Amino acid sequence: MTMVNKITIEQIKAAHAKVRSGADFPNYIQDLKQMGLILYETYVTDGHTDYYDKDRHCLHGTAKYDTLVIAPEVNKLVFTERLKTHQLGKTDYLTFCNDCAKSGIEKWIVRLEEMTCTYYDIAGNDILVEKIPG
Repeated sequence: MTMVNKITIEQIKAAHAKVRSGADFPNYIQDLKQMGLILYETYVTDGHTDYYDKDRHCLHGTAKYDTLVIAPEVNKLVFTERLKTHQLGKTDYLTFCNDCAKSGIEKWIVRLEEMTCTYYDIAGNDILVEKIPG
C-alpha cells in the first residue's frame, strides 16, 4: 500500500482547517510533507485538489465551490497584486480563487520537495513560480 492510500482526505482537511489565510500556508505545507505527499494540484474552476505521493498515486479531492469561469487572457499584474493581498491574510480562500479566475489562472501546483508553488494559465503556461518559506 502506498503513502497516499494511507492518507485520507479527512486528514488533509484537518490540516487545511488550520489555514485561516495565506499567512498560514507554510505550516500547511509542512503538515502535508509529514503525511508523505510530494505534490498537489489545485484547480480554480471548482477548488478541487489532487494529491500525489512519490509514486504518483493520486488522492482526488472534491469540489469546494460552484464552478468559476477562467478568463482566457492572463492579467499577471492584477494576479500578483491579489496574491500578495491574500498572502498578507487580507482575503479568504474563495475570494482568492475568484481573483485567480478573473486574472486567468487555471490552477496551481505545489511541489513539496522543491517548496515551490507554480501558477498556470488555461494553456498550461507557468505564470508565476514562488518559493514557499519554511
